[in-house]
Amino acid sequence: MNGIIVALVGALLCFYGVRSVHLGILAIGFGLGWLIADLCNASFWWLLLIALIGAVSAWVVTSLIFRFAAYFVGGLTGAMIGTKLATVLQPGDKNWALSMIVAAAVCVAGAFLADKFRARALLWLTSIGGASMILSGLGRMGDLEFLRDPEPGWQQISATLAWVGLSVCGWLVQRRLFAERLGIEPEADEPPSRNIGGKWPSR
Repeated sequence: MNGIIVALVGALLCFYGVRSVHLGILAIGFGLGWLIADLCNASFWWLLLIALIGAVSAWVVTSLIFRFAAYFVGGLTGAMIGTKLATVLQPGDKNWALSMIVAAAVCVAGAFLADKFRARALLWLTSIGGASMILSGLGRMGDLEFLRDPEPGWQQISATLAWVGLSVCGWLVQRRLFAERLGIEPEADEPPSRNIGGKWPSR
């Protein structure tokens, strides 16, 4: 059950993340809280509690400073991606300090990219972040544990390829569904120079 919950939230973010700012923020906060708690091998109820706290906290903070929503959404998603990256790169026991450094670095990069490139960056960030949540959820089901915490060798390679493939699928789906709405592709009657990377949806 716990794997299904996080996989569903990840699917929402991966394939629908740029459609609604509120849903996106809640999903990102939930995923970030879950993945950080998962680094410590917390029990299911602790995972769920921290994930819910993360969702509410992310929504409240971003709502208070909505003017900088893209910056914070990019940073939060980057932190989630960095946390998953730290898991994939550190088989077995995790180095907490190194994990936080990786998460912080990707957090800053995600915030910068989202602030500068808006919708284009947010499409990639939500797709990659959602894919990481899906794999973490699937990794709690049966023989797929290597997707959540791979061992060195073929498990690391397989988990990474699955992450990349799922991220690309999420990007393609979101781009096809929401590109025109977000202004990522220029309108037929507009010159390409007027397109400045799109914008985060207003609701």
